[in-house]
Amino acid sequence: MTLDSPLPAGYRFRRLTADDDRAVIDLDSWAFPVPVEPEEIAKMPSPLSWDRAVGVEADGGSPGGSPLVAMHASYPFTHFPVPGGTLPTAGLTWVGVHPQYRRRGLASAMLDLHLARCRERGEPLSALYAAEYAIYGRFGYGRAADDVRVTLPRGAALRDVPGASEHTVRVEHADREHHGDLVAAVHRAAGRDAAGLGVNRPGWASPETPELQAHRWHDAAAFRQGFETRRIVVVERAGEPRGYALLRRKLDWDVTGPRGTVNVGEAVALDAAASRALWGVLVDLDLMNETRPFILAPDDPLLGLLVDRRSADLRVADNVWVRLVDVPTALAGRQYAADVDVTLAVTDTRLGENDGVWRLRASAFGEAICERSDVAAADADLALDVRELGAAYLGGTSLSELGGAGMVTERAPGALARASTAFGWPVAPVCSWVF
Repeated sequence: MTLDSPLPAGYRFRRLTADDDRAVIDLDSWAFPVPVEPEEIAKMPSPLSWDRAVGVEADGGSPGGSPLVAMHASYPFTHFPVPGGTLPTAGLTWVGVHPQYRRRGLASAMLDLHLARCRERGEPLSALYAAEYAIYGRFGYGRAADDVRVTLPRGAALRDVPGASEHTVRVEHADREHHGDLVAAVHRAAGRDAAGLGVNRPGWASPETPELQAHRWHDAAAFRQGFETRRIVVVERAGEPRGYALLRRKLDWDVTGPRGTVNVGEAVALDAAASRALWGVLVDLDLMNETRPFILAPDDPLLGLLVDRRSADLRVADNVWVRLVDVPTALAGRQYAADVDVTLAVTDTRLGENDGVWRLRASAFGEAICERSDVAAADADLALDVRELGAAYLGGTSLSELGGAGMVTERAPGALARASTAFGWPVAPVCSWVF
């Protein structure tokens, strides 16, 4: 693949390999400071797919002696869930620039190269988690999903659900050898049939590569922050796994007694009964004072199970961001919640192939067709930037919301309401882990 992309004089791109691991770790510690020695990080399995990692070298190198001053990489999601299907997607990650080399155009050059390589690989989408909210919009990424963070008091009252008592619960040390297949199977099942509604959950990506799987299950003591080794709660019905949660506990004491914390890294259940059985355990562990799930979908069953939702310290955070790299392929590669026939005047200042007017036609939950239109941009039904198209793509951000903020222009009366309905989806998109 080409590494052609404009860089300032004195800089050059270079493909990275596993031999660059220590230099990558050192650069990452400059871009994302953590209180862990590089030697400890080097003991962990790297999550990177090295054939998708690119560095920027500078003449003279960085102050630490390495010529590596910036880098980016991506994860290959060959089956990234979109409404009604999956599409090959590049999970952009490890975008970092040494602080001495900021504001020199290195990040822009890396993002342009990333998008060009996505097109070469036939990946119509790119997705990421944004370290800073304001950065990636200028590269065409839109906030495509939100998630919910809550803090639950011990013994938080939950509504009864028929069938919950039919489940059994196991609480064990989490181990990839014993639990890896179970976790992967339940996670996939939850994404295919979200909340038992017969539709998939967009954004519900799985760590597909061996490198990501090994990194996910590695339990490095240096990153536990005083919490115990990883545990797992497994919910079963008639011997069939129906849910799980990966968690850690930390026990603190004050004059009133124990005040422990349960950090839940991931909690997945296949239906309401399994969810009730799972959360009934998680909010009532001995010596614990509160339970903190890391990522929940905005429509997660737990939020409906709470008798007193106010008792949960609830916050909303941005989840996965999406960038359409190939507009017609991406729009034709998902399903729509209603019939739609609309022309979209799309602006894309970084990928000229996407710029122009596109006609999207689809039947509800059926096949879609997206083709370039000869309609003039001024006469298209809707006009929007590729960033807003990415925000609406998974069905988590409505086109009407964006239109209300002045980010989508309606030129044909009623087109915005019809398109907003079609781009929606019965369940909220979310990615359950940060890549």
